[in-house]
Amino acid sequence: MSIYSYKQRNTIVLAILIILGCFVLYSLRTIAGTLLSTIVLYTIFVPIFTFFVEKWNMKKWIAASLIILLSLIIIVLPFLTLSVLVIDKVSEFQDDPITIKNLMHKIDDFIGAKIDQPDLFDKAMGKMNQVAEELFPSVLSGAANIVLGLIIMYFLLYFMFVQKQQFEAGLLKYAPFREQNALKFATELKMTTYSNVLGQGFIAIVQGALVSIGFFMFDIPDPIFWGVISTFLSFLPVVGAPVVFVPAALIAMASGNTSGGWGLLLWGLILIINIDNVIRLIIAKNVSDTHPIITVVGVIIGIPIFGILGLVFGPLLLSYFILTIKIYETSKLASERLEKLKSGEDE
Repeated sequence: MSIYSYKQRNTIVLAILIILGCFVLYSLRTIAGTLLSTIVLYTIFVPIFTFFVEKWNMKKWIAASLIILLSLIIIVLPFLTLSVLVIDKVSEFQDDPITIKNLMHKIDDFIGAKIDQPDLFDKAMGKMNQVAEELFPSVLSGAANIVLGLIIMYFLLYFMFVQKQQFEAGLLKYAPFREQNALKFATELKMTTYSNVLGQGFIAIVQGALVSIGFFMFDIPDPIFWGVISTFLSFLPVVGAPVVFVPAALIAMASGNTSGGWGLLLWGLILIINIDNVIRLIIAKNVSDTHPIITVVGVIIGIPIFGILGLVFGPLLLSYFILTIKIYETSKLASERLEKLKSGEDE
């Protein structure tokens, strides 16, 4: 006969589960970005998978394989292209430091004469170098980790699609909410993901394209490269794209291209910044909107953890956290009302 009561045994089992769960979470910390990427891709592409299987009568493994190929083309390859561009540009700067220093001296002289702020550009460049090191640690540390992360992500994603019914039923079964709140949480999670990834992504692409067009129009060098950089920085609302076009305009002015510099500056301040607000209104009306404060705070949290992916994952995690709090409050209110109804019936 056991020396433990039924309640004591349950408590011990629960304690063991918590300890083991902590060990598992600690072990998974190195692939946290990979796991989050898998969840994001599943959320984005599951409607397409459902369409392939139900409308086109496609086999699940074929549909899953097509989606993996599609995501590689439209998401992974552009990111790897950005990485190569950044590495090439950093190498170019390192190979020609004298030109860069002369250019910085011109900018400092120009800014000092115009707004009485000598060494402002030098300080800004130092800060930008620090930000670049935080944005691209995974790129600079080698390709092995990237390849391993992609293999794990697509391995998980494949089986999540192929076993979609079992996967979603398991999530519903073990969700710590009532079924209707769990379904509501899933819907809100989907909308939040669409807003942060697809909505912000669309804004970033538009702003990056406008930066490239502005560089072309006003004869500023490297329009494609800086347009790509602007695309990723534009995940930061308001301050993202100006980090690129404002220094570029100042450099053009200091180099003698005064009309081009002023033209790019006006192009950016009038069109690029304001297009952000217009698109956000459209997104808020059709999907949901992520508050700029959440985006900025999320990026601050996400970049040290995920590198450049923190531009997306940071705001996404913070949005998930706030969403969980809202669902918890809803569940708590529902439980309190149920308790009141039960106590009223007992009386």
